[in-house]
Amino acid sequence: MALILSAGADDNGRRLDRILRKALPNLSLPFIYRLLRTNAVLVDGTPAHGALRVQAGSTITLLAGSIRALPPRCAPVQALSAALEVLWEGDGLIAINKPAGVEVHGRHGLDQALGSYLLSTLKERSLSFKPGPLHRLDKLTSGVLMFSTSLAGAQRFSAFLRNRLVHKRYFALVEGRIESAARWEDRLVRDKSAGVSRVSRAEGALAITAVFPLGTYGGLSCILAEPETGRTHQIRVQAAAHGHPLVGDSRYGARPCKEGVFLHAFSLQFPGLARPILAQPPVRFQKRALSLGLDLALFFLVPLPHKHKF
Repeated sequence: MALILSAGADDNGRRLDRILRKALPNLSLPFIYRLLRTNAVLVDGTPAHGALRVQAGSTITLLAGSIRALPPRCAPVQALSAALEVLWEGDGLIAINKPAGVEVHGRHGLDQALGSYLLSTLKERSLSFKPGPLHRLDKLTSGVLMFSTSLAGAQRFSAFLRNRLVHKRYFALVEGRIESAARWEDRLVRDKSAGVSRVSRAEGALAITAVFPLGTYGGLSCILAEPETGRTHQIRVQAAAHGHPLVGDSRYGARPCKEGVFLHAFSLQFPGLARPILAQPPVRFQKRALSLGLDLALFFLVPLPHKHKF
């Protein structure tokens, strides 16, 4: 049986060889050109060369003989091993509730899982555009994570980020007592070899986070953090630098905790949304908050103002 691919809107005007490289990432470039040279690739029923500009709606066919010759590593897409919690979809974008402890990229990352999910749900899928995350969440962090499902969606959201029009809120559980609102402003330097960031007085990128106390008990505090910038590990490194490392964040000076780090991106807002996208915190986080006398579920019943004021 031949392999039949349908070109989508994001494939319009792209070279055939580049579309095939994106659509069949396990194939080497020499193998793709061998398929093209042997007329094993048809576009709308006609053998095509690699430089052909494909039109949206065209049908790309790999003939049965070429399919049998595909390397064994080019396996069909497998079904998801675990269901993704989809929070919102629309206009070339999709939001999921990322679990803590899961990488965004990599063989077992969320980008691979989401790609598999979209294969079976998107009515029109482009071959040369691969869904991808549009901002960062650490492996240890849970919560709202935006992905693109179209080139237009990716470009629009990226423009929102550049113009600081994406507003995010986090719940964090930290060591020590925070009893008044604060605005943390620091310069951060990234040590890529060690995989950590640090605060510097003289150099680095500016990081700004507004912090609001929600509850304290027994030497711990639950805070609402609103980052105004998007630096790597921003909340984690700033919290530690200001004397309140996140519970369980041993990389930044906290005592180890078998439950992991307590940082959850619970709200994300950008232009065009009538209300923020919300993600319920993990059960372990909710239980810890209840021990401080704080029911995080209330934040999902009563809308917060667009932006807190000091």
